[in-house]
Amino acid sequence: MVKIKLTQTGSRNRKTYRIVVMEEGKRRDGRHIEILGVYNPLVKPAQVTIKEDRLKYWLSVGAQETDGVKNILAKKS
Repeated sequence: MVKIKLTQTGSRNRKTYRIVVMEEGKRRDGRHIEILGVYNPLVKPAQVTIKEDRLKYWLSVGAQETDGVKNILAKKS
């Protein structure tokens, strides 16, 4: 199954995240299929950039969002 997850980037105490599409069984920072966007919680308000058309495509194909990604996208809307 394909999931839309968060992967960590950045250094310790300066974490940023990528919103990626990857297989469900892969590790958090493992190999991904496609990068959909970026989430930066360090700036106020938190910065979210995402490729809306690619997100809609992956959701239409059957990819599922994790709870963290759902929360981030709900706050963005």
